[in-house]
Amino acid sequence: MKLDVLGLFAACSYALDCVESELVHVTNNHSKRVAYMSVCIAEQMGIQGEALQDLAACALLHDNELTQYIQEELQNDISHFTAAKEPPKLEAHCASGEKNIRRLPFHTDISNVILYHHENANGSGPYGKTWEEVPLFSRIIHLCDIVDAASRNRNFVTDPWNTAKHFIQKSEGTLFDRECVEAFLEVFSETLFLSLDSDNLEIGLWKKIPRIKQELSFSQIRELANFFAHIVDYKSPFTSTHSIGVAQEAEDLARYMGFGEETVQKMYFAGALHDIGKVAIGNEILEKPGKLTDEEFKTMKHHAAYTYSILSGIEDFEEIRDWAAFHHERLDGTGYPFGKAAAELNTQERMMACVDIYQALTESRPYKPGMPHEKACGILYDMAEKGWIDGDIVRQVDALRSDRAADKDS
Repeated sequence: MKLDVLGLFAACSYALDCVESELVHVTNNHSKRVAYMSVCIAEQMGIQGEALQDLAACALLHDNELTQYIQEELQNDISHFTAAKEPPKLEAHCASGEKNIRRLPFHTDISNVILYHHENANGSGPYGKTWEEVPLFSRIIHLCDIVDAASRNRNFVTDPWNTAKHFIQKSEGTLFDRECVEAFLEVFSETLFLSLDSDNLEIGLWKKIPRIKQELSFSQIRELANFFAHIVDYKSPFTSTHSIGVAQEAEDLARYMGFGEETVQKMYFAGALHDIGKVAIGNEILEKPGKLTDEEFKTMKHHAAYTYSILSGIEDFEEIRDWAAFHHERLDGTGYPFGKAAAELNTQERMMACVDIYQALTESRPYKPGMPHEKACGILYDMAEKGWIDGDIVRQVDALRSDRAADKDS
């Protein structure tokens, strides 16, 4: 299957930015700005071709493990950005991020790029590596990451360009190495730096890094799907395994219903991505154990539209996008986000709706135990009788689990 892998990574970067904004108060498009700046610096150093594409991908995904990403200095004044004697404990964040991307489809060797992207030039970073011991891509991303977060922190910066330039010059030899500092100052002017806040940022990035579809095996597609599901699920421990669970159930149901292997794998991918829009919903709503208020539920319902919007930026991804985003639509037209009716919902979209409900009912969460199969299917049959979901697919869900139980007992 051919996929727009860089487009997928860009979609993922938006999801990461939503989480990072909530945690450390940086502005949206942070990852895309880091990618654009990194590519500009690398081009100045003579890097091109597939290596440049891989740098852009690493920059887009540099903070893919945000459970450990609580950097106190990102919430303080820029004057506090120094090579501290006791740097924050970022090893787990870097190590987990390195592990997460290890199986993704890169063109070149990107070993240790994410692992060492918080190392300081003078060896004061989390792993104590000096700039000579750190991959060039790590050093480039490190500079761009810190400069963007610091100069665009919405809490205090009023003059981003001069703030950034002064900070970089002051930090040469401590945070940043001379090679990266010189390349940054050679390629960036105030106009170019400030243009990174424009709506044309992504257009500019793709002009420098063409998005060429890659032919991927089903195993590679599965790794991508799992990567995305992990991004979604660690947003909230209340739903920490939901996306993977939906992906697996969607795959099993599609295979049980006799679909071909490509459709089966696409259903897995759609299941992994179906809740990616939840990254734009605050945890005060996602993690509320009690019933949501009408206003909170209205906000929660936006997640399906966010899923649609996030996945719309990926080229030729409309089929998987729709299977993922329409999981709260109902056959009688009362669902969301688009109020689609039965004639507008295909079999895979109807399957995803059933699987999502079934998984949510049967999985345990901190505030409730999972329902047994019989009780969950009873609810599904009731919803089918009301005209909300497809009764034929509910029967397939019921039969699949019954057959599994029979196989297990035999």
